[in-house]
Amino acid sequence: MNTANQVTAIRDQMLAEGAKKPDIIRQVALACIGWPYVFGAWGEECSPSNRKRRIRDSHPTIKSKCQVLSGRQSDCAGCQWYPQDERVRMYDCRGFTAWLIRQVGLDITGQGATSQYNTASNWMRRGKISEMPDVVCCVFRQKGTSMEHTGMHIGGGVVVDCSVNVRSVGMPGWTHYAIPVGLYTEEEIPMVVVKPTLRKGDSGDSVKELQERLNELGYDCGEADGKFGSKTLTAVKEFQRKHGLTDDGVVGRLTWAELVKASDPKEPTYKVTCYGMTFEQVQKIREICPTADVGKE
Repeated sequence: MNTANQVTAIRDQMLAEGAKKPDIIRQVALACIGWPYVFGAWGEECSPSNRKRRIRDSHPTIKSKCQVLSGRQSDCAGCQWYPQDERVRMYDCRGFTAWLIRQVGLDITGQGATSQYNTASNWMRRGKISEMPDVVCCVFRQKGTSMEHTGMHIGGGVVVDCSVNVRSVGMPGWTHYAIPVGLYTEEEIPMVVVKPTLRKGDSGDSVKELQERLNELGYDCGEADGKFGSKTLTAVKEFQRKHGLTDDGVVGRLTWAELVKASDPKEPTYKVTCYGMTFEQVQKIREICPTADVGKE
């Protein structure tokens, strides 16, 4: 596990080398894996005194997981969060994402995940997870009218969040995304959208899109109701077999790629016949279209 000083050194080196902001956030997030969750924390060093200021009855682990505050030890020596006799940092979920964004000189306002997401001035773009481009950005999990959790998508369908501790997780469960102002320009945001990995039992808009695409291609999912049941599973496996994929019924990156390629509208092609062309003109045609059928008049 890295210490707070080691992670700061990683950030400072990348800043000095002129690394892009999303790349810095990605590397710093990964370097924090293993650091502790403490409700209300926004990146202060994990110490008995800092933990004590956060203690509340609704989050007893703030005290019980600290060997000093719980009385198990008189100091931090040997604690998993005191590696190499140096401190790490502590966060809750929205504290972690806000702290990551501050590492590149940006800021998002809001005391909780819901207020962060609802503050439009924080974001250059936000929306449903099914529309999320493959970029470094915040992701949220909605429950009712509130956002109950948040994390940082670091690209390729990988999210680093702070829940129990800082950890690396996948896409299932996240419902919304938001790209902080100043992290990208519009031109830098790719058109490629991250698709969540789906399996039997999942539900939502992404499952409905999966069913609609499969039905369009002739793989019978029944009604596109957004519920990944047995009929959808059978259709997925059939599609995977016919496209040379492992027929495990799990719709991951490779299955999504084949499905999008098979179901997206194709560009129309045309047949052109030309007469009276010179050899040089024929050569130019062949450069553009190597399969051109050419013969002498």
